Amino acid sequence: MQAFRFKPLIALAALATAGTVHAAADIGEPAPGFTLTDTSGETHALSDFEGRTVVLEWTNHQCPFVQKHYGADNMQEQQRTARDEHDAVWLTVISSAPGKQGHVSPEKADALTAERNAEPAAVLFDESGDVGRAYGARTTPHMYIIDADGTLVYKGGIDSIQSADPADIPKADQYVVTALNEMAAGDAISEPVTRPYGCSIKY
Repeated sequence: MQAFRFKPLIALAALATAGTVHAAADIGEPAPGFTLTDTSGETHALSDFEGRTVVLEWTNHQCPFVQKHYGADNMQEQQRTARDEHDAVWLTVISSAPGKQGHVSPEKADALTAERNAEPAAVLFDESGDVGRAYGARTTPHMYIIDADGTLVYKGGIDSIQSADPADIPKADQYVVTALNEMAAGDAISEPVTRPYGCSIKY
């Protein structure tokens, strides 16, 4: 798949970092519960996945930082790794409000999944923004990991280099993959909170 390229000024204009995270989404505390609808109209509750690790990915397909990771197959590879190596459930969440950048129909969301060979367990719609706000999600991408006990164990960026350049991916620390590997080894997550980067979520 061809990697996306962006002019530095465009990337800088789109850059946003997280603000204050709601206390309800504190590391070591129960993750906020939710029930959301996927592209086929099926509802998914966080409680449905009790006993399994859950990865939450906030997305906006028009964001150059999201395009960076999908265009380079990094997001898809992490989805496959989470599923195949860690038996984790990967849920992609769209919190863009109707009429705002990143808002899509179920049909468009399915087309994007197919075009990008993405492999989340489901793409979920949070048009009200209630779930995004409960988690303190501020950017796309913004990543969270919930362990098998329903505890929030990671929140932050997908990796350590805040740019929209796909060439930076191999040089970056991949926070989500590292956290999953540490969990599998029975170790404490070395960096449970990191700084997310990307486009601001269009609530």
